[in-house]
Order: sequence, then C-alpha cells, then structure tokens
Amino acid sequence: MNDKTWPAPAFDKTLARPDTLGATPRDDGTNFALFSQNAEKVELCLFDETGQVETARIALPEMEGGIWYGFVPGIGSGQVYGYRVHGPYAPDQGHRFNPNKLLLDPYAREISGAIVWDDSLFGYKVGEDDRTFDDRDSAGFVPKGVVVDASYEWDQRNALRHRWERSVIYEAHVKGLTMRHPGLAEADRGNFVGLASDPIIEHLHRIGVTAIELLPIHAFANDRHLIDKGLSNYWGYNTLSFFAPHAPYLKTGHIREVQSAIDRFHRAGIEVILDVVYNHTCEGNQKGPTLSFRGIDNASYYLLSPDDPRHTFDTTGTGNTVNVAHPMVLRMVLDSLRYWVEVMHVDGFRFDLASTLGRESMGFERDGAFFAAIRQDPVLSSVKLIAEPWDIGEGGYQVGGFPWPFREWNDKARDDIRAFWRRDPGLVPALAERLSGSPVQFNHSQRPATSSVNFVAAHDGFTLWDTVSYRDKHNQANGEDGRDGHDNNISDNLGVEGPTDAPGILEARERRVAAMLSTIAIAQGVPMILAGDEFGQSQNGNNNSYCQDNETTWLDWDAANPRLLDRVSRVMALRAELGEMVHPRFATGADKAGRNRTTWHHPAGHEMSQDDWLEAGLTCFALRVRTEDGPEVLTILNGGDDIEFTLPDADWTPRYDSRGEGDALPELGGHCLTVGWQSVVVLTAGAAT
Repeated sequence: MNDKTWPAPAFDKTLARPDTLGATPRDDGTNFALFSQNAEKVELCLFDETGQVETARIALPEMEGGIWYGFVPGIGSGQVYGYRVHGPYAPDQGHRFNPNKLLLDPYAREISGAIVWDDSLFGYKVGEDDRTFDDRDSAGFVPKGVVVDASYEWDQRNALRHRWERSVIYEAHVKGLTMRHPGLAEADRGNFVGLASDPIIEHLHRIGVTAIELLPIHAFANDRHLIDKGLSNYWGYNTLSFFAPHAPYLKTGHIREVQSAIDRFHRAGIEVILDVVYNHTCEGNQKGPTLSFRGIDNASYYLLSPDDPRHTFDTTGTGNTVNVAHPMVLRMVLDSLRYWVEVMHVDGFRFDLASTLGRESMGFERDGAFFAAIRQDPVLSSVKLIAEPWDIGEGGYQVGGFPWPFREWNDKARDDIRAFWRRDPGLVPALAERLSGSPVQFNHSQRPATSSVNFVAAHDGFTLWDTVSYRDKHNQANGEDGRDGHDNNISDNLGVEGPTDAPGILEARERRVAAMLSTIAIAQGVPMILAGDEFGQSQNGNNNSYCQDNETTWLDWDAANPRLLDRVSRVMALRAELGEMVHPRFATGADKAGRNRTTWHHPAGHEMSQDDWLEAGLTCFALRVRTEDGPEVLTILNGGDDIEFTLPDADWTPRYDSRGEGDALPELGGHCLTVGWQSVVVLTAGAAT
C-alpha cells in the first residue's frame, strides 16, 4: 500500500490551527492536529465509509511545538481517517515509529471498526526480538477514527451536582445491567438505549440511587490472549481511546446515543459518573501491539524504564504506564475529562488505579502535577472526583492520601464491615471507625466526612451474595487454573459452598447481606452499591469476572430476591429522610445543648467505656446521632445472636429493621428492645434541642 498514489486533497494553510487537537469539523472542512514530539513526518490517511479502502494519504504540512496539523477543505462529519507516523525505529532509545502501522488518533471522538488480531498489528516481527522491524501494513486490521460533530440539543442543560452527603452511588456495567432485563426489547439490551430506559430508571429510583457509576465506556481492546481462550474483556479496563465511546455499547453506532442517555438520566435526577482508565492503555509492554500511542510517540506517551528505555515502566500490572508527567500527555488527559464534562455532560469520574496518576520522580505525590491541574481547573474541580487509591507499585496504597476535592474508595470500610458481620471477634472498635467516616484516614487536611466512599462489594471481587455463599473463589472459567483473583475475600458460606435450598442458610444469608448494606446506608460518607447486590446477584463464586461477558455477570432480574430488594429500598429511603444524620463535617463537636453530637452505647444501657471497647466478646453496640434540627437517630448493630438492648433515655420510635419485611418493626418493651441476630435496627426520637 505504501507505493500507491492517490489524488491528494489540497490543504488550506490559512485555516489550519494547532491549538485544538484531534479532527475538528468547521469552516466547510476539518482541521487535523496530532502531537508527536519525536516524529519526523506525519501522514493523514483518509478512508471510504467502510474503513477498508484508503482513498488518500497526505503529509500534514505544518508543525509547531510537536503538534502536526493541517486543514482539509470539503471534509466533514463521517470521514474515516487514521495516521502513519514516521521517525526512528530505535527500541533501545524508546522510539518505535513504524509508518507501516496505521494509528488511531488519540483524540478521535468516534471509532469505525474493531481490532482484528493479526501479526501485522505489531511493530516488530511476532515471535522474534522486539528490536526487529515488521513492514506489513496493518490498516485492514485496526480501528479508525471518525470525524464527528458532537453538538447536541440538551433538554437538561445544567449538571445536577447532588451534594455528597445526599449521594447514593450505583456501580453498574452498560451491558451487564441490561442484557437480561425482561422489560427491555432485545435490540435495546447491552447498549445505552437500554441503559437509560424507563425500567432501569424506575429501578434506580426505587432504591434511592442518585448517581450511576459506569464501568469503562471508553473504547477498549478485546485482548488477543482472551479471544484465543474463547473469552473476552468484559470490564473494559484496557483503554484504546480516551474520547470515543466503546462502539459495541452503541445501538446506532453514534455518540448522540450516549448524549441522549445522559440527558435522560439527568431528567430523572440521576448523575452519571464514568470509571476512567488514564493510568495505562491496551498496547501493553514493549511486546504489545502498535495501535495508537506507541506508534505516534512511544517515548512521550509512556513511562519508560530510566535504565533501559526499550522497556516500559509498569506500576499498573498491565504492561505500561501513561506518562502524565509529560505536559502534552497531561493535556490529553485533561482535554478528555473536559470533553466528557462539557460536550457529553457527565457529572464526575472514578479514576482507576489513581495512585499511578500521582506518581512523580520521587513516588506518589498528593500535590503532584495531575492533582494540581484538576484542582485549579474551573470545569473539572466542580464535578465529582473519586479515586481508587492504590496501584501495584511501591508506595501505591494511598487510602486517605488524596487531596480535596477527591473522594476515595475505602477498602478498609469494606473489609471491616465484612469481618464484623462474619462474626470475627474484636471488630466493634473498627466498625465504629467506619460508621464515623473513617476519621483516621480522612479527618485531616480540611477534608470532609464525605471523603470516604463506603462499599461492601464492587465489580472486582465477590458480589455481596457470593460473600455470604462461598468461602473460596471459583474462577476456573477464567482459564487460569484458579490462580487469578483475590484469596482474602473475608467471606463465609454459612454452611454450604454455593447455592442451597436450606431455609435456615438462606435466611442467614439474607440477614447478613441486608445488614451489610444497611451499615453503609447509615454510615458517615457516601454509600456505593454494586449493581445486583440489592437483590442477591451471584457470579457462582467467581471473584475476578473481568473476562466473563455472559450470564455469569449479566444481572439475572428474574431471580431477584424481592425481600432483600425491599429492605435496601427502605433503608435508603430512611437515609434520605434523615438527611442530617449524614453530615459533611466529622462529628467532633457538641450539639446546641452542649452534648456530644455522637455517642456510643452498650447493650446494657450505658455509654461505652474504654473497657467496653476492649470487650472481646462484644458483638452488639449502638450509635446515637444528635442532629441540629431533626430527630435523634439511634442505630443498633447486632452481629451476634438475639439480644435484649437497653435503650438510652428518650422517647424512641422504631423506624427500620434489616431483618423485617414490609412495614414490620420491632416492638419496644419499656426501655428495652429485642434486637434480632445479624440485624440493624434504626430508631428515632423527637427533634433535637
């Protein structure tokens, strides 16, 4: 293909601009701009609408500051394109330019085609040393960019900006949430049309969700080694493009479908948060394919080993690390974030392996360039920002170490809540910490009590139902002989490994799941529910379902447990009603009457003493919260057997019992209350003084 000639469109230098990267349609043409600091020439390749026939190849005529650019009149939305970038192929110096490889524009807004795995996608000769040079053309096997006009007439023009203390997050997968929903047409399953449908929105309203957090929707690669095993990349943590949505999630193939879905969620009062992966890409290590960044400028876009630039520097466990320390790479990430906020109207982001984004020359730096850039940005600093506060590199575990306004996934809350309800001894003090918003981790640097995102299950690990149904992981279907996935699940099968019809075991499982979800509902911080946990979704004991794009992971709506769903709905409704119970400030002060805003109580009726906190056999205690203008709230958590709890002085009214069905509530016997085994009970008393 390299020897073929085409009639080349003429550039208009008077309209060319380097300040906006990507393919921007305007002035009856399109401006193309690509950053490559070390390139010697950049060729724009145009294709027909199928993406299979190359119709023109022209060198971008201008370059300044490493940005190669040109304006092509007469080209507009729908044009399919890619790049070929010329430069040194010198792997030992970190350079892997190979113009035989067609490259996807990092700023492409829409993608045509998918990766078709072929050895020509690799810059070197597969099976040989990665210093070798492969001269086969990859154009027939690589996705291309599409020029897009991203304008949209929004019904809901303004972002929702729900307050953190009123937020309830629902972590979901576009396909997994919709593929088996009986209320959706077959054509609407697995895509954004089904995601923002009436049945899904009605369900989210029922359980009090204020924000849906979507597993990666950026275009991602389906890994070759998974396809070879008959599996696929289900979760999507293997980004190909930071701007374009994943094409299989689009019923129509166009980004307007995403915009329409976000608009519908906003009209329903539900925010949309994206799980984003800016720490690495799908190109892997030096033995990986050349699809985009590697061929555009490997030495700029990726962190390379300082001792041997031939090798990538990997803190993510995926083979490479995006070099956000480079100003133009950092700009790409920030441009992507702003695009999703300003053009696509999303309400926030959850950053995968966020510790990687804070890595500077001396390690993780909470005041590093990435965080500083976001904090000063008038657009990005105002949306919801959530960090997964770890990576696999040295010093990567950083729970509590991120700057405001970031919130963080709190795995300490997950582990302590699971352990307490598993009846592990001595967990009362730890659970009290988690109910208080984990002040040891977050009550510093002027951070609020909503800094902790509390969860008991997420996509990575057991579902909550599997946490009470399996003692060991069962990942054989992943094709790794059960070696993958976590071993420390803090789980318990309650007598039988896996499914059972035994009524006693099923009741125990229901109670424990309801108690754990009730715990995050009443804790200080922001609760997050894994999609399906509200009705007992199981993955058959698979705690690493990243490659299971099938009924293992697709929510089984027909098997939903209505009793569990009812309990979750009631406790989240109570959380919303008792809004002042969850406060943005840590409870370190007193109320208007000079009393402690929070107190802790022993089942015997007195406030907890130091000896009580050290009582090894204690499995039940209570938290009393005095709000400024609303009622007092008493939450009793009983991880053990039935117990008589002596209530502190007040005129208490039972409001919620995690073991009850419908409106069933426990009855008071004077100042005593029988609290059932493995349950959470919430009571309120008259307005605080």
